[in-house]
Amino acid sequence: MPAYVIAHLQEAAPHPEIAEYMERIPSTFEPYGGRFLVHAAQHEVKEGSWPGHVVVIGFPGVAEARAWWDSPAYQEIAPLRSRHIEGEIILVEGVPEGYDPTVTAQTMREALPAE
Repeated sequence: MPAYVIAHLQEAAPHPEIAEYMERIPSTFEPYGGRFLVHAAQHEVKEGSWPGHVVVIGFPGVAEARAWWDSPAYQEIAPLRSRHIEGEIILVEGVPEGYDPTVTAQTMREALPAE
């Protein structure tokens, strides 16, 4: 199943280290099959608030995403971003092909107390 690294990053002032990070990050994905799915795109907030930016990086699977995050190549450049941009970053596994949310809903209904 695919996996995704999703970042919600706050606004930051331009900085040479951020530019270097952005220049170097694509090469860290290559050994793990990763690629940007969302980066530097405008977003439209539909509920709540979402200041800042959204970044989504796709990987073939959770093992590849973890290996990328832990790789010496990425860990070497991560401080170039984290020194200047605050935010939250998560790794999440995607759903399998043909995923049906009604199965999850049925399981939830079965767990509800009887009326």
